[in-house]
Amino acid sequence: MEQIEKMMQDIAMEVEHTRRYIGKDALDSRVLEAMRKVPRNKFIPTDVRRFAYQNGPLSIGFGQTISQPYIVALMTDMLSPSEGDIVLEVGSGSGYQAAVLAELVKQVYSIEIVAELGEQARERLQRLGYHNVSVRIGDGYYGWQEHAPFDGIIVTAAAPYIPPALVDQLMPGGRLVIPVGLPYMHQELLLLEKDGQGKITTTKVLDVAFVPLTGEHVSPSTGN
Repeated sequence: MEQIEKMMQDIAMEVEHTRRYIGKDALDSRVLEAMRKVPRNKFIPTDVRRFAYQNGPLSIGFGQTISQPYIVALMTDMLSPSEGDIVLEVGSGSGYQAAVLAELVKQVYSIEIVAELGEQARERLQRLGYHNVSVRIGDGYYGWQEHAPFDGIIVTAAAPYIPPALVDQLMPGGRLVIPVGLPYMHQELLLLEKDGQGKITTTKVLDVAFVPLTGEHVSPSTGN
């Protein structure tokens, strides 16, 4: 419990430090409660579990990471999740972000391109009781058309550009949160909003550093 409260203090401190970029002095209390409730230590490998509640990213194998708690909280807050929402996550990873979302929305559909990670995330989420999360192995660049449109879409790896399929699968009035930029170079966390008439507005929120979105559609050298 002490470690969790320290994590929550660190999140609050990060919000204070970045408030002029994120445009708010505090994150949604529902999001913070979800962060407090989800056992982050259950979503990381045993060899780094002692660092579970530190405010930093951690390796989960296969060249992937679990994002720092502040970034998970911020991206969840940016989505403005509501209890009845159906949300798409691109990049299941360990399943942690999906678990946080599952505390806040009706249903989470999550796609993971690394089969081993996706299978582990599916098993872990079911074991921990997150039965409103469905995990599929596949390329999240193309979204999950069968369950579209989505009230919100969250992408947990950096894309060179916003995938058109994700914009198409976003419901009018919905929000898409995604880091955009080339691997290991300048990346920006963006909020894309689609209004009731389908008009798109994109806002830069913060400079970030994410592992790259992978798949056949992305060339490592050009991003095309």
